[in-house]
Amino acid sequence: MSYLLIVLASLLSCGGQLCQKQATWRPGRRHLIFWLAFSVLLLGCAMLLWLLVLQRIPVSVAYPMLSLNFIFITFAARFIWHERVSLRHWLGVVLIIAGISILGGAA
Repeated sequence: MSYLLIVLASLLSCGGQLCQKQATWRPGRRHLIFWLAFSVLLLGCAMLLWLLVLQRIPVSVAYPMLSLNFIFITFAARFIWHERVSLRHWLGVVLIIAGISILGGAA
């Protein structure tokens, strides 16, 4: 259950960051304010959930799990905004997944 909370906190954090990117996507004050407000909401929820995670999981395990953010952001950049992701970057994502798997199995 605690690891599910880490994933959820990471997804909320990434969602907030993606909203910031979306705020820059189209000009307009209303567009900007909407996406930035949504970003603050998601990042605030992520922070509150993260505090719960830190109560349940040793910090030496929890913080490296935030590397999930790199994975989620890479997939979002590729599939939402159709950004090019190099082979070297994908290799980095694979290594992050391997590291998270090792840490998750050790805890």
